[in-house]
Amino acid sequence: MAHTQAAALTSPLRPRLRAVAPDEVDGLAQVAAYLPPGATLLPAPPQSLPTLPGRPPMVGYLVLVPADGRPADGEGPGPTPAPGPVAIDQAQRLARVDGRPLDLTYLEYELLAHLVTHPHRVHTRDQLVTTVWGYGHVGDGRTVDVHVARLRRKLGELRRTIQTVRRVGYKYVP
Repeated sequence: MAHTQAAALTSPLRPRLRAVAPDEVDGLAQVAAYLPPGATLLPAPPQSLPTLPGRPPMVGYLVLVPADGRPADGEGPGPTPAPGPVAIDQAQRLARVDGRPLDLTYLEYELLAHLVTHPHRVHTRDQLVTTVWGYGHVGDGRTVDVHVARLRRKLGELRRTIQTVRRVGYKYVP
Protein backbone atom coordinates (compact mmCIF):
# COMPACT_ATOMS: atom_id res chain seq x y z
CA MET A 1 0.00 0.00 0.00
CA ALA A 2 2.77 2.45 0.96
CA HIS A 3 4.61 1.60 -2.26
CA THR A 4 1.50 2.47 -4.29
CA GLN A 5 1.12 5.82 -2.53
CA ALA A 6 4.79 6.64 -3.00
CA ALA A 7 4.59 5.68 -6.67
CA ALA A 8 1.55 7.91 -7.10
CA LEU A 9 3.38 10.85 -5.56
CA THR A 10 6.43 10.44 -7.77
CA SER A 11 4.59 9.43 -10.91
CA PRO A 12 5.65 11.39 -14.01
CA LEU A 13 1.95 12.12 -14.55
CA ARG A 14 1.71 13.96 -11.23
CA PRO A 15 3.94 17.02 -10.83
CA ARG A 16 5.77 17.26 -7.52
CA LEU A 17 5.07 20.11 -5.14
CA ARG A 18 7.85 21.86 -3.28
CA ALA A 19 8.09 24.03 -0.19
CA VAL A 20 7.44 27.71 -0.86
CA ALA A 21 8.71 30.61 1.23
CA PRO A 22 5.90 32.84 2.56
CA ASP A 23 7.25 35.85 0.66
CA GLU A 24 7.72 33.95 -2.60
CA VAL A 25 4.73 35.06 -4.65
CA ASP A 26 5.95 33.38 -7.84
CA GLY A 27 6.27 30.12 -5.92
CA LEU A 28 2.65 30.30 -4.83
CA ALA A 29 1.61 30.89 -8.43
CA GLN A 30 3.52 27.75 -9.42
CA VAL A 31 1.85 25.74 -6.66
CA ALA A 32 -1.56 27.09 -7.67
CA ALA A 33 -0.93 25.81 -11.21
CA TYR A 34 -0.99 22.24 -9.83
CA LEU A 35 -4.36 22.64 -8.14
CA PRO A 36 -7.51 21.19 -9.68
CA PRO A 37 -9.83 23.66 -11.44
CA GLY A 38 -11.86 25.68 -8.99
CA ALA A 39 -9.62 24.91 -6.01
CA THR A 40 -8.75 27.73 -3.65
CA LEU A 41 -5.44 28.10 -1.81
CA LEU A 42 -5.80 29.65 1.65
CA PRO A 43 -3.18 30.32 4.33
CA ALA A 44 -3.51 27.79 7.14
CA PRO A 45 -3.94 29.17 10.66
CA PRO A 46 -0.60 29.10 12.52
CA GLN A 47 -2.02 27.08 15.43
CA SER A 48 -2.84 24.18 13.07
CA LEU A 49 0.79 23.74 11.96
CA PRO A 50 3.46 21.78 13.82
CA THR A 51 6.35 23.67 15.37
CA LEU A 52 9.91 22.41 15.51
CA PRO A 53 12.22 23.61 18.29
CA GLY A 54 14.89 25.99 17.05
CA ARG A 55 13.28 26.37 13.61
CA PRO A 56 11.25 29.29 12.24
CA PRO A 57 7.47 28.81 12.25
CA MET A 58 6.05 26.83 9.35
CA VAL A 59 3.76 28.36 6.78
CA GLY A 60 1.06 26.11 5.40
CA TYR A 61 -1.81 26.37 3.01
CA LEU A 62 -5.19 24.73 2.85
CA VAL A 63 -6.53 23.59 -0.50
CA LEU A 64 -10.30 23.89 -0.78
CA VAL A 65 -11.88 21.97 -3.64
CA PRO A 66 -15.59 22.44 -4.45
CA ALA A 67 -17.55 19.34 -3.48
CA ASP A 68 -19.58 19.43 -6.68
CA GLY A 69 -16.46 19.47 -8.87
CA ARG A 70 -17.28 22.85 -10.42
CA PRO A 71 -15.03 25.92 -10.17
CA ALA A 72 -15.46 28.15 -7.14
CA ASP A 73 -17.62 31.27 -7.34
CA GLY A 74 -16.17 33.99 -9.50
CA GLU A 75 -13.65 31.68 -11.22
CA GLY A 76 -14.37 30.64 -14.75
CA PRO A 77 -17.87 29.51 -15.60
CA GLY A 78 -18.54 28.41 -12.02
CA PRO A 79 -21.92 27.65 -10.61
CA THR A 80 -24.68 29.65 -12.16
CA PRO A 81 -27.47 31.03 -10.06
CA ALA A 82 -30.64 29.02 -10.24
CA PRO A 83 -33.45 30.65 -12.15
CA GLY A 84 -35.61 32.22 -9.54
CA PRO A 85 -36.80 35.46 -8.03
CA VAL A 86 -33.33 36.50 -6.81
CA ALA A 87 -30.81 37.21 -9.58
CA ILE A 88 -27.08 37.51 -8.89
CA ASP A 89 -24.85 39.38 -11.32
CA GLN A 90 -21.33 38.37 -10.28
CA ALA A 91 -19.64 40.62 -12.84
CA GLN A 92 -21.32 43.74 -11.42
CA ARG A 93 -21.58 42.34 -7.85
CA LEU A 94 -25.27 43.11 -7.85
CA ALA A 95 -28.28 41.24 -6.52
CA ARG A 96 -31.73 41.92 -7.93
CA VAL A 97 -35.22 40.95 -6.84
CA ASP A 98 -37.75 41.14 -9.65
CA GLY A 99 -35.39 43.46 -11.53
CA ARG A 100 -34.99 45.80 -8.54
CA PRO A 101 -31.39 46.07 -7.23
CA LEU A 102 -30.89 45.31 -3.54
CA ASP A 103 -28.80 47.63 -1.39
CA LEU A 104 -26.48 45.09 0.26
CA THR A 105 -23.28 45.34 2.23
CA TYR A 106 -20.22 43.43 1.04
CA LEU A 107 -20.85 40.46 3.35
CA GLU A 108 -24.61 40.43 2.73
CA TYR A 109 -23.92 40.20 -1.01
CA GLU A 110 -21.33 37.45 -0.53
CA LEU A 111 -23.70 35.44 1.68
CA LEU A 112 -26.67 35.83 -0.66
CA ALA A 113 -24.57 35.05 -3.75
CA HIS A 114 -23.22 31.91 -2.11
CA LEU A 115 -26.67 30.69 -1.11
CA VAL A 116 -28.26 31.51 -4.49
CA THR A 117 -25.50 29.81 -6.49
CA HIS A 118 -25.94 26.65 -4.39
CA PRO A 119 -29.74 26.28 -4.19
CA HIS A 120 -31.33 23.55 -2.06
CA ARG A 121 -27.98 22.74 -0.44
CA VAL A 122 -27.95 22.99 3.35
CA HIS A 123 -25.00 25.02 4.64
CA THR A 124 -23.96 24.83 8.28
CA ARG A 125 -23.18 28.06 10.04
CA ASP A 126 -19.52 27.03 10.28
CA GLN A 127 -19.38 26.33 6.53
CA LEU A 128 -20.84 29.76 5.81
CA VAL A 129 -18.41 31.51 8.19
CA THR A 130 -15.48 29.74 6.52
CA THR A 131 -16.72 30.31 2.96
CA VAL A 132 -18.10 33.84 3.19
CA TRP A 133 -16.12 35.46 6.00
CA GLY A 134 -12.91 33.52 5.40
CA TYR A 135 -10.99 30.94 7.36
CA GLY A 136 -9.28 33.47 9.62
CA HIS A 137 -12.54 35.04 10.83
CA VAL A 138 -12.94 35.07 14.58
CA GLY A 139 -16.61 34.73 15.38
CA ASP A 140 -19.38 32.22 15.68
CA GLY A 141 -22.57 31.07 14.01
CA ARG A 142 -24.53 33.96 15.51
CA THR A 143 -22.75 36.22 13.01
CA VAL A 144 -24.41 34.23 10.23
CA ASP A 145 -27.80 34.43 11.96
CA VAL A 146 -27.59 38.23 12.18
CA HIS A 147 -26.63 38.58 8.50
CA VAL A 148 -29.38 36.19 7.39
CA ALA A 149 -31.92 38.22 9.39
CA ARG A 150 -30.74 41.40 7.62
CA LEU A 151 -30.90 39.69 4.23
CA ARG A 152 -34.42 38.49 4.90
CA ARG A 153 -35.52 42.03 5.80
CA LYS A 154 -34.05 43.34 2.55
CA LEU A 155 -35.64 40.52 0.50
CA GLY A 156 -39.08 41.56 1.75
CA GLU A 157 -41.78 39.22 0.44
CA LEU A 158 -39.08 36.78 -0.72
CA ARG A 159 -37.67 36.34 2.79
CA ARG A 160 -38.85 32.73 2.79
CA THR A 161 -36.41 31.83 0.00
CA ILE A 162 -33.71 31.62 2.70
CA GLN A 163 -34.89 28.77 4.89
CA THR A 164 -33.62 27.79 8.31
CA VAL A 165 -32.71 24.17 8.83
CA ARG A 166 -33.10 23.84 12.58
CA ARG A 167 -29.91 23.18 14.54
CA VAL A 168 -27.93 22.97 11.28
CA GLY A 169 -27.90 26.14 9.17
CA TYR A 170 -29.56 27.62 6.10
CA LYS A 171 -30.49 26.86 2.52
CA TYR A 172 -31.81 28.88 -0.41
CA VAL A 173 -34.97 27.59 -2.07
CA PRO A 174 -36.04 29.61 -5.13
